[in-house]
Amino acid sequence: MSAVTGVGLTPFGRLEGQDTLALMSRAATAALADAELERRDVDGLVCGYSTTLPHLMLSTVFAEHFGLAPRYAHAMQLGGATGFGLVMLAHALADAGTARRILVVAGENRLTGQSRDAAIQTLAQVGHPVYEVPLGPTIPAYYGLVASRYMHEFGATEADFAELAVLMRANAARMPGAHLTAPLTVADVLASKPIATPLKLADCCPVSDGAAAFVIEREEPGRDAIRIRGTGQAHRHQHVTAAGPVGAFGAAEAAGRALGAAGVALADIRYGAIYDSFTVTLAILLEELGLAPRGGAGRLAREGRFAPDGALPLNTHGGLLSYGHCGVAGAMAHAVEAVRQMRGEAGDRQVARPALALLHGDGGVLSSHVSLVLEATR
Repeated sequence: MSAVTGVGLTPFGRLEGQDTLALMSRAATAALADAELERRDVDGLVCGYSTTLPHLMLSTVFAEHFGLAPRYAHAMQLGGATGFGLVMLAHALADAGTARRILVVAGENRLTGQSRDAAIQTLAQVGHPVYEVPLGPTIPAYYGLVASRYMHEFGATEADFAELAVLMRANAARMPGAHLTAPLTVADVLASKPIATPLKLADCCPVSDGAAAFVIEREEPGRDAIRIRGTGQAHRHQHVTAAGPVGAFGAAEAAGRALGAAGVALADIRYGAIYDSFTVTLAILLEELGLAPRGGAGRLAREGRFAPDGALPLNTHGGLLSYGHCGVAGAMAHAVEAVRQMRGEAGDRQVARPALALLHGDGGVLSSHVSLVLEATR
């Protein structure tokens, strides 16, 4: 069993003059300080990728830059699922004794470090090189297709999507360092600029600079910490043209494995940290995970179920939709917030302290799924 003993998070947004390594260093320094460790104490390093620093050996590049000499180093690429995949890997490494203190870190100057066209072109490469990319779709276009099918299958509306955007913005307004904090209403979402029908600008996460980091260690008996109780993955397709039915993408399978490993039921979960690159992403994942009925995620948000004082507080930092999205660290911010909520360290955002939290991330176009179950040990 392993535990998260330190977390670090930068603000997200426009962070001029800070490149990938600088952002990663900033988050890593904060995580080590939170864990009361020095750099010399770190013997494992796992990190994500960066589209603004696409080095083949980013883990060892960062180790050199940050002054680490790990006995194990690894970089991973699972799109938006990478952050939670890194935590799952660190959990396995600590549990196996491969490394004792593992630094998990990712960051990217995705907003200021590349042009808009370059970002669009890079991200669009998740599409099939023969059947999709030559047709010119963007990531929002892929998700727009999924959203249209989802609405057709389950009777959800654009206003239902908007409810999720409004909730995330309200949460971000209470979160220092959030990229987007201006008040948002359902009417504002519906009136925002069309991006990829039926998705509008406010249905889409912003592109941000930022970084996040964790320290994960093998659990020590009697020590207060946030335990990684269970993990799971599922990968049913890579390209949207090969995907199965809407709402059966693999999220339920990954979460089932994590819950099974943890020995807990979905009904035991008291906090949700769910990937939300688009409002439709969040709606589909909530429903496939069993946290909302089919087509009903927006309605439950409107009724307050996912509000900070609701039955299942969700992404209380504002999620990707409003705290921001800087690549791999985007989902990691969800985990940092979950840890802080479970410790009782969320300040004005604090909810009733949850004993169990479910985290879920996806990469590509709802293609790679990673779930984590965290448990507070105090």
